[in-house]
Parts: sequence; structure tokens; C-alpha cells
Amino acid sequence: MLNFDSNHYPYTSRRSAVYARRGMVATSQPLAAQAGLEVLQAGGNAIDAAIAAAAALTVVEPTANGIGGDAFALIWHQGKLHGLNASGAAPQAISIAKLNAAGHQSMPKYGPLPVTVPGAPGAWASMAERFGSLPLARCMAGAITLAQEGYPLSPVVAFAWQQAHKLFRGEFKDAHFRPWFDTFSIDGRAPRAGEIWRSQGHADTLRAIAADGAASFYRGALAEKTAAFVRAAGGYLDAADLAAYQPQWVDPVSCNYRGYDVWEIPPNGHGLVALLALNILKGFEFDQRDSLQTYHRQIEAIKLAYADGLAHIADSGHMRVSVRDLLSDAYADERRKLVGARASLPLAGQPSRGGTVYLSTADDQGNMVSFIQSNYMGFGSGLVVPGTGIALHNRGNNFTLDAAHPNCLAPGKRPYHTIIPGFLTKDGEAVGPFGVMGAFMQPQGHVQMVMNTVDFGLNPQASLDAPRWEWESGNQVNIEHGTAEHLLRGLRGLGHEAAWSANQLGFGRGQIIWRDRHGVLCGGTEPRTDGCVAAW
Repeated sequence: MLNFDSNHYPYTSRRSAVYARRGMVATSQPLAAQAGLEVLQAGGNAIDAAIAAAAALTVVEPTANGIGGDAFALIWHQGKLHGLNASGAAPQAISIAKLNAAGHQSMPKYGPLPVTVPGAPGAWASMAERFGSLPLARCMAGAITLAQEGYPLSPVVAFAWQQAHKLFRGEFKDAHFRPWFDTFSIDGRAPRAGEIWRSQGHADTLRAIAADGAASFYRGALAEKTAAFVRAAGGYLDAADLAAYQPQWVDPVSCNYRGYDVWEIPPNGHGLVALLALNILKGFEFDQRDSLQTYHRQIEAIKLAYADGLAHIADSGHMRVSVRDLLSDAYADERRKLVGARASLPLAGQPSRGGTVYLSTADDQGNMVSFIQSNYMGFGSGLVVPGTGIALHNRGNNFTLDAAHPNCLAPGKRPYHTIIPGFLTKDGEAVGPFGVMGAFMQPQGHVQMVMNTVDFGLNPQASLDAPRWEWESGNQVNIEHGTAEHLLRGLRGLGHEAAWSANQLGFGRGQIIWRDRHGVLCGGTEPRTDGCVAAW
């Protein structure tokens, strides 16, 4: 029997960009990519493949997403880009006053209180109904088989699983956390890389969603079971909250960056932060990617964009400034003036009033999908509805309990949301989907991928391979190993509190698929995880 560490890679490795013509699925886990490709080869389109891969990822990468999470999508279909916001709202019975009375001054991370209505199953059903070419049951068959028969864990998923297990053993003492350990443990421990894990509960729930288009999940036996469990744990989610849920088809928002239109989902998602930063950066000229001036300006632009995003982004009906005004050239010009020679601590402006998974798919009919779904913090809230495999997310943690803030907790309101799919077009034609998952890293990853592509001419794989940085707060910036040391030292000299980071999961995980004018697809996948481009 061979003895090796599947997460130990002492030598530099290289992946090539992947080319294909008939179809492509890029995901963070090979079995999920394969599930999507099998659907394409069975006659499905890119939308069917995205559903297949997304459902499979709830099984093969539960460390980052699940049946009880949220989802967003950008779908290019018949020459038009469509947006889907499948994030869920806070329960109708919850309130700031109730949480304050229970002793909470901020939203808890774990347990029943940050649980909002899950949107992912609704996303799959809505996408299949509007754009799919195969029955939902066919699209989800691969995911059901993986859950039923089991699969060997991939290395990075196993690492994240072990980290979560250690955390949860220390954090989760209440009885309502027991089903998480029952579902996600083998002999009381986290499964290891290469070890087979299976879940009958996942299989049964996915089969039910596939059979009735998620009707039972929102208005049937699964909904009743979910609501009863959350209520018994001390939460506020009710069957009526689930029954009222509908994903929303929305008009994507964009900015033009050097002739390319960069598209994001509008708030409550924070794709707007990426657009705000790109609007600032397009006023500068960049000739080198790995230069001190490039890094400095990118970081300063992100800080300015986040100052605005964190102050203004909320559920769309609760925002006090318009997306249009935030994205105006006049406002970008004003904010750009604040990018000086040294690191700064910007405040939000006032424009004139007027541990997540990401996947990309494409087919030979011209359809392309940028899709993202998440349980937010790894496995989410730590609550798993007994016997179902439904790991409930903790997205409500993003609410503030400051009643004066536009993103304050309120009944039936959606929180500020970190998961964002991206899409690139030029002259009204699709270039393709891209994304980098990772909570507040996501807009920063989007900016770096767009600039790697447009400014620096990197292919999809090289764009993802390139070292990344992540602004945290204040002037704190994490720098990935592989970045030239003179850049780290130079940033420190400009006042940035720059530091190396060896966090294996800290710089996000991305996928990219571009289409050329001849219809040829070119894909890249994330080297920081178990990424895979399955092509046909």
C-alpha cells in the first residue's frame, strides 16, 4: 500500500488552458465537473450542465456549499444575459429587538439565528424551468448517485473538512448540532482524502427536489421538517417563510472596462464592489502586472469600493443610493482622486442621488452559465436537518443589528450577500463566465481576473495561476507566496500593512471559460483546490 500526503506538493506544477468546441464545465471538484459533462453529452445544454454540477457540488464539496444554501447565476441564452438572485430572506418572526433581548449585540455566526431561507434548490428548479432542455431529474441524477453510492474525497475538500471538524468539536456543544456530526463524520472523525463518504439523507433529499421541482423543499414534508428543526433549536424560520420563497430574475448591472462590459448581479449581492473598483482603475494606465504601482492602485481602489459597498449595499428595496449613481463616471472620477501615493483609510462617499463554490459551463449552442452557491462559512450554521443532508447556511450573519444601517436585520429582508458570479461581454457578444469564490475575497478576485485578462493578456489558466493579494481591513493586506518579495517590501514602504499568507483556502477559488469568435472554448481552473475543466 502506497503511503503519501495528497496535499503535499514540493515542486512547481503547471496546468495548461483547456480547449474544446462542443462543451465545457469548469468546477472546483472533478466529479462535479464530470456530472455536468455527462449531462452535456446526453443532449443537455449549458444550463442543464450547471444544475448537474451545482447539485453534485453539494455532495462532493459540502465544506463550502449545500442543499440549504443560496445561489446566484448569470446566464447567457440566445444572445441575452439573464440574472438570477436565489438568495433567501430573514424569517418573518425575527427582529433586532428579539435578538437584543436575548443578549446579542451582533448577529451570531452559528446556530439557528443566522439561518435564512435557502435559495439553492429554487435556483436549480427555476433555471431548469426557464432555460433547461432536459428534465430536472436527469440533470440531478449524477448528484444523487454520488450521494447514494459514495465517492472518495478529493484532497483540498478533505483538508477543509478536517479543519471544520476541529472547529466544530470545540464550538458545537448543544444537542441541535448533533446531526451535523452524525452526517459529516466517519467513526467520530472527519473523512480523509481518498476515503469513501456517502449520505443517504443527501440522496433522498436530492431525489425529492428532482422529482417535484423543489416543491416539497419549500411547501411540503421537507419544509415542515426543516422549520420544525430550526424552531426546536431556538430559531425563527417557519414553514410559511419557506412557502413564500421565490427566486428573482433580475437585470444584471455592468461597467465598461477598456471596451469590455463586466457584468454582475445587482444588490443585495456585492458584485457592485468589483464594478466600483474597476471604474476607478480604468482611469489609470497599466503596463505591468507585477509592479508596485499596479498592486498599490488595485488595493487602494478595492478599499474605496468596499468603503462604499459596506456602507450602501443592502436588499435592493432598502438601499438609500442608487446603483446607477454609484457606477456613474462622475462618481468614479471623484473617488479616483483619493488614490494617492501612499496607503489610505478611505471613508464611504455620498454619490449624487438620482471556506462557496463557483462553476462555469458552456455548450455549442452559444449558451454559457456563471453560477455560484454557498453555505457562507464553510458548512454554514452547523445545523443539519436530521436525516436529510440539508446543511443550513448562516447567511444571516451578514446582517447588522444597527437599526440605522441599510443592511440592518428585518423580517423578510435579504442580507448583504458575498457570493457573486461574473460575466464578460464585448460589443454585445459573450466572451464568457468567470468567478472567484471566497466571501469578501470575491470582488477582489474579480478585479484581478478582469485585469489579468484585459490589461495583461493572460490566458484563463494563467489568470488563475497568478499570485493574488487580499485586502482585509484598514491597511492590512495578505500577499500570496509566489509574489515577488520586492513587491511586499514596496507595499510596506507605501504604508500598507502587507504580510505573507500561507492560508491554503484564503485567496479564493476561481473558474474561467472564454469563447472566441470561431466558437472555440478556452477554460482555466483553480490550482489552489481540486479544480477541473471537463471538456467535450
